[in-house]
Amino acid sequence: MKPIIFTQQEKSFLKPVLDFAKVKKAKLYLVGGILRDKLIGRQKANLDFDFCLKRYAISFGRQLAKRMSAGFVVLDEQHGACRVVKKLGGGFCTFDFSDFRGETLEIDLLHRDFTVNTLAMELEKVFSGACDLIDCYGAQGDIKKKIIAIAHKSSFSEDPLRILRAFSYACILGFSIDKQTFALAKKEKSKLTKVSFERIRDELFKILDSKNSYNYIAMLDEQKIIEILFPELKSMRGIGQGPYHHLDVWQHTLESLRQMDLLFKQTKNEEIKAYLEEIISAERKRRAVLKLAALLHDIGKPKALRYEEGKTIFHGHEWMGIKPTEEIAKRLKLSNDEISVLRKIVRHHLRPGFLADHEVLTSRAKFRYFRDAGNESVSTLLMSIADQRATKGPLTTPESRAKHEKVVFGLIRESFRKAKEKKPARLINGDDLIREFKLEPSPLFGKILSEIEELQAIGKVKTKIDALKAAKKMVL
Repeated sequence: MKPIIFTQQEKSFLKPVLDFAKVKKAKLYLVGGILRDKLIGRQKANLDFDFCLKRYAISFGRQLAKRMSAGFVVLDEQHGACRVVKKLGGGFCTFDFSDFRGETLEIDLLHRDFTVNTLAMELEKVFSGACDLIDCYGAQGDIKKKIIAIAHKSSFSEDPLRILRAFSYACILGFSIDKQTFALAKKEKSKLTKVSFERIRDELFKILDSKNSYNYIAMLDEQKIIEILFPELKSMRGIGQGPYHHLDVWQHTLESLRQMDLLFKQTKNEEIKAYLEEIISAERKRRAVLKLAALLHDIGKPKALRYEEGKTIFHGHEWMGIKPTEEIAKRLKLSNDEISVLRKIVRHHLRPGFLADHEVLTSRAKFRYFRDAGNESVSTLLMSIADQRATKGPLTTPESRAKHEKVVFGLIRESFRKAKEKKPARLINGDDLIREFKLEPSPLFGKILSEIEELQAIGKVKTKIDALKAAKKMVL
């Protein structure tokens, strides 16, 4: 394996930690992720360092945070774990500290999740040039073989989240899960019910934010782990669809996610790329939230299922999908902004297809779509492309698919263009309605003003006089 080399910037972040450790006469060890990533050449936007010491990690971290004017939080009081976060320019650096899980460093390393994270190094060695690695459990060999393997047989019992983390690590690092670990994950998957959804969310979003989400979600599905996380998805299995589809509802859902992965990889449009990189909440990007929407977009179909005149129909499934989507999002403790994104995509995911079916796509129809989908206009359009590409039944023709994509990509370009334009000022307001028509404030105000806004957007009214004339027709 190649030698461990720390950059001058990394050393500058670590030096205050070492200096304080010397003051406190504490022997610190760097462990886990930073050493693993150094060996495989992986870099992260924001640096994070994991340390362990024999005891009093929380007290050490709290005092260090005060000394560095940094943020501090206790992660696990029982196991003596805490975090110090230091803002640095536009980013931040994270320092995690924990007590030994046992009397010695070797015992502590054994109780870490996977062998690839059992590397350690004395912090002082970073500055001595030696950079000697402590490798008690074959970490370097498994890193070289690109294998995720549990460090000991009780690993999943100690922390069932590790079952899901095996998949997220494999996804992020591009590693495979070894046979013993995979078999044990399958056997002990029910233990995931004991894990908080906040922790499940964080591992799930690591998968969704990757370029190959489908591969690992499919693995979780194959082992029926996905059903333990989201029991609502089970009812989607085995429900056949109409002749436009070639897959049942759940298999179509997975295929939609696969098509979304491919779409994101293939896109060369810089505006789409930047849009997908937007942070919605707590470092969770739009691309990951959109992939979660792909898993949920048809969740209303089981409830909406009807058979009429020999046809399978799902009328209103987009509406029926809103409630279970919100329930899942709330269990995952997603933010209100993320819930709003999911709600809009699920609610409007059929709209782009309807627009593409129009013989003539009118300015009014486009305006209403952009108005209703709002900030999620582009997200919903991207969802529609993945959804359509996952639909390959006998009634889905190459011509209809080509038309759909031409319309949808045109709407994406128009959405980005509109976002750069300054929104025109309203031609009239509520005061004008009161003054001109002697109206009392009522819900009618909103309807009139909304209609005038639409007429203005499509060029039917251009002046205040035009707007008042149009309003008069609605009042009388």
